[in-house]
Amino acid sequence: MSTTTLAPRAWRRWLRLLREAFAGGERDYTSEAIPRAIILLAVPMVLEMLMESVFALVDIVWVSRLGTDAIAAVGLTEGMMAILYALAIGLGQGATAMVSRRVGEKDTDGAAVAAVHAVVLAVLVSLAIAIPAGLAAADLLRLMGASPELIAGGAGYTRVMMAGNATILLLFVMNAVFRGAGDATRAMWVLWLANGINLVLDPCLIFGWGPFPELGLTGAAVATTIGRGTGVLWQLWLLGRGTGTVHVRRRHLAIRWSVLARLLRISLGGIAQYLIATASWVVLVRLVSSFGSAAVAGYTVAIRIVIFCLEPSWGVANAAATLVGQNLGAGRPDRAEAAVWRTAWYNAAFLAVIAVAFVVWSRPLVAAFGGEPDVVAYGAACLRILAYGYGFYAFGMVVVNAFNGAGDTMTPTWINVLCYWLFQLPLAWALAHRSGLGADGVFLSIPVAESLMTLVAIMVFRRGRWRHRRV
Repeated sequence: MSTTTLAPRAWRRWLRLLREAFAGGERDYTSEAIPRAIILLAVPMVLEMLMESVFALVDIVWVSRLGTDAIAAVGLTEGMMAILYALAIGLGQGATAMVSRRVGEKDTDGAAVAAVHAVVLAVLVSLAIAIPAGLAAADLLRLMGASPELIAGGAGYTRVMMAGNATILLLFVMNAVFRGAGDATRAMWVLWLANGINLVLDPCLIFGWGPFPELGLTGAAVATTIGRGTGVLWQLWLLGRGTGTVHVRRRHLAIRWSVLARLLRISLGGIAQYLIATASWVVLVRLVSSFGSAAVAGYTVAIRIVIFCLEPSWGVANAAATLVGQNLGAGRPDRAEAAVWRTAWYNAAFLAVIAVAFVVWSRPLVAAFGGEPDVVAYGAACLRILAYGYGFYAFGMVVVNAFNGAGDTMTPTWINVLCYWLFQLPLAWALAHRSGLGADGVFLSIPVAESLMTLVAIMVFRRGRWRHRRV
């Protein structure tokens, strides 16, 4: 048969596979061919992550029209909410680990019970934050160094975001439940709905378009909360509807303290992972700041580009977590490990393309965000240097997510402590201030530390203790 007839058939197979990924539906990922399972899970997860990135970029466009103080208020609030996102991500990792394990065991009742307890834990955490943080919004901004003018214009935004934090926690946690169950398509559509509503309401509530009131910066927070809240309501309806892998019924609603404690134990490791990594990035920014505002601006632009381009990669890595959890539940640890390595190679192929783009077009990419020549020079150097570690990082993020999918969230936490705090930060200081590399030394410490993290994670992963983790 000629290659001219084989090519259309291959394209048709790919298109059918993509249609299946968009359509969703129940599948047994413990018996599905591994490459096919990865694609069916990864495609909606990648699109879910991309939507979050697009939302963050578009949202700031509207806010920026309100002036510098409005942008600063959003930035300060996001800084405070880093802890909230850490809680959401950690709780989500616990939910994915427990639900995927129960689904792999074909224990649908256990999966529903895990989902209910994940929601309960998210509600409890959100209430503990919402009341004091909502009431003290102005004081929180003052503690962050905000001016009286900024507090006057931005306190409403901070108050709504903090008081409505349940929409963030629940959206993260229930989407983690869907991903753990293999219903990645549902998680994708929920996030698209939530962010789509937000993107439509943002200008309407900020500027008072049409019948909507003009709320200024506070309108951005109201739009975000309404959008996410709508997504949460849809998630609850989907869980109770009974058409997915996880179907919550009345008998699953009773609180079981042993399940809640186990979920909390797994989630604490995930929370610690995110906080350790985030704190190390804050210290790196402080080190870069010693070389001037141009270095900080260039670094900030480069990191935003990196984060945007890495979101699809995290979607691929999330697929590995689901496959590990479900296959361990099915008693197939060898298949779980095979799925991790296959996913890592797919991720490496994607990041290799990104790395080449960063090396070749680093300056135009940074220049697209504007800035003085010095800012562009620093940002381009940062992009190029970070790109050299992408081959390692592709494997590292997948292996770390594999630990999380197995319910072993503490191993990546200790790896983060070792590689980020005990290695990366001292190395960054030494390269920047002792070797004469300046800001480039700080940039260089990132791929070196990420490569070490990958090597350590692979070594520990190959020891295989994650195979016997009880969840």
